[in-house]
Amino acid sequence: MSDSQRADRSGADKRPTGLGVRLRALWRALVVGWQFVPFVLAWARDRKRFLLFGRSRSVSSDDRTRRARKLKQTFVDLGPAFIKLGQMLSTRPDALPAEYIEVLSELQDKVPPDPWADIEPLLERELDGAVDDRFGAFDTSPISGASLGQVYEAELDGQRVAVKVLRPGIRERVESDLRVLAALTPILTSGAGPGQAFTLENLTAEFSATIRREMDYAHEARMLREIGASFANDEGVAIPDVIESHTTGRVVTMEYVDGVKIDDVARIDELGIDRAELVQRLEEVYIQMIVEDGRFHADPHPGNLAVQPDGTLVFYDFGMTGRLGPQTRDQLMEFYVGLATDDVDRVMDAFVAMGALDPMADREVMREAFEIVIEQFRGEDISEYRIEQLVGQFEDQLYEFPMRLPQDLALVVRVTTVLEGVCRTLDPDFDFIEIITEYVMQQGAADAGKAIREEVQATMSRAGRSLVTTAPKAEAALDTASRGELVLETILKDSDGLARQMARRLLLGMVAAAGVPVAAFFYVDATLPSTALALGGSAATLGLLAWSFRRQRRPAFTTPQFTRHEMRRRREE
Repeated sequence: MSDSQRADRSGADKRPTGLGVRLRALWRALVVGWQFVPFVLAWARDRKRFLLFGRSRSVSSDDRTRRARKLKQTFVDLGPAFIKLGQMLSTRPDALPAEYIEVLSELQDKVPPDPWADIEPLLERELDGAVDDRFGAFDTSPISGASLGQVYEAELDGQRVAVKVLRPGIRERVESDLRVLAALTPILTSGAGPGQAFTLENLTAEFSATIRREMDYAHEARMLREIGASFANDEGVAIPDVIESHTTGRVVTMEYVDGVKIDDVARIDELGIDRAELVQRLEEVYIQMIVEDGRFHADPHPGNLAVQPDGTLVFYDFGMTGRLGPQTRDQLMEFYVGLATDDVDRVMDAFVAMGALDPMADREVMREAFEIVIEQFRGEDISEYRIEQLVGQFEDQLYEFPMRLPQDLALVVRVTTVLEGVCRTLDPDFDFIEIITEYVMQQGAADAGKAIREEVQATMSRAGRSLVTTAPKAEAALDTASRGELVLETILKDSDGLARQMARRLLLGMVAAAGVPVAAFFYVDATLPSTALALGGSAATLGLLAWSFRRQRRPAFTTPQFTRHEMRRRREE
C-alpha cells in the first residue's frame, strides 16, 4: 500500500461512526451520568441548601479538596478520554478552583498495556506485512504506555527505532465519550453563569479537537517533520526523524533518540550539565516554537523531555501540539514585551487583543491579579494573605471571572504551567521574567527589534536611576525627622458626609441641652404654656437626635477597607 493510500485510510477512520458508536455512546451516557450524580447534587445544594429552597452553602477549601479527589478517581474509573479531560482541566484555572487544579494535576496518563496478541494484528494490518518481515528485530514488551497508545523498541535496516502504536478500538471508545460530553455540555452550561458557560463550551470543543489529533498519528508524524525542520540546524535540539515507510494513521515509526529524563537531577549533575543554562535553553526553544514558528510541542512533562550528555535537549511524543496564527503571535510578543518592561497595562492590553480578557473587566482588580502572577513568574514569595484578599474580591463573582482562554491560547497556558514545574525542579531560582527579558533584548520583534530593545533599556535605566537616587533621598528625610523638622500635612476627605452628620448631631444636642434651662426660666417668670413649649421643643430635638443614631446601623467610625471590591461597590452605589 502506498503512503497516499495509508493517509487516505487514516483520514477515513479518524472519526468512527455507525450504530455501534451510537449504542456505546448511549450506554456511556448512563454510566457517566450515574458517576456524576453526587457532584451535581452537591453543586445544587451549594446554591440552595435544600435543593428547591434555602440559602446557599459556604464551601470550604477542605470541602473542595475532598470533592476534587473524588472527581479525580471518577475520571480514572471512566477511562482514557476522561483521564485526558482531567489532565486538561488541571491546566485551566479559568474553569476550576485552585484545589481542583492541584489535585487533578496528579493524574498520570498511564494504564496497563494491552497484550501483544491484540497489538500484533493491528500492526501487521497497518504495515501490510508480518512484524518479523517489516522489522529486523522487534521487542514485544512496550517501553512506554499511555491511555491512547504504547511504544515499542525495534530495529529497522540496522537502525534503532521507536514504534508508537494506537491501542486497538480506542478511537471508537473515545468517540463515544466525546458524544456524551457534547450532549452534557448544554446541560452544564444552562445552570452556569455566562462566563463559566463560555469556558465550558470552549473547553469541550478544545478537548475534542485535541484528543482527536492525538489519535491521528499521521498528524503527529507531520508535526514531527515540521518542528524538526525548524531545528534542523540547531545542534542543541534533537527531534526524532520519522520513518515514512513504516508510518500510518495508527502507527508512527521514528528514530530512537536516547537521553536522560529531564527531571533526573542527580544524573544530570553527574554528567556535569549546568542546570541553569539547561533551563534557559529549554525556555528559549519553547519561545521560538510559540512566538516565531507558530507550531509547538504542547506536552512538556518530564516523560517527554530528555537531555543528552553534551547538553542536547531531546523532545518526545508530538501527539499534543499547537498552532498559532501571526496575529496571536504578535500579541504574545506584546505580552512578553510587557513582562520585560514591567508594564502591566501592556500585558492586559495584549490579553484583551488575544480575546483572553474581557475588555469591560475592572482593570484595577485585574492589574492586581496580573501583578501577583508576574511576581510568581519572577520566583518571588507571594504572601498567602495577599492572595486570599484577591480571591475574596472575586468570591461573589467567581464564575464571572473575566479571563476567557480561546482554544489557541489554552495550549500555550498548558505549556507555560507544565514547563514552569519542570524548570523549577532543575533550578529553584528559575526566573521566567528574566529569561523573557533577555529574549526580548536579543531577538525583539521582526520589524521593531531596535525599538523594543530601546524600550527595555530605558526601563532598566530608570530602575537603575531609582536605585541610585532613592537612598540619598531616604537618608535626607531621616535626617530631617531626627532634627525634629519633619512636618506632616494630613488631608481628610469626607467621602461619606461624616463631618456634616457629626455637626448636625452636635447642633441638635446643643439645642436640646439649651431647652432645659429655658424651660426652667419660663416656669419661674412666665406662663405655663411657654414652659410646655420649651420642654416640647427640647423633647422634639432629643427625638431627632436619637432618630439620627437609629438610622445609622453601622458604627460612625469604621476601619477603612481599601480593597478593589470595596472601591467597585462604592462606585456602583
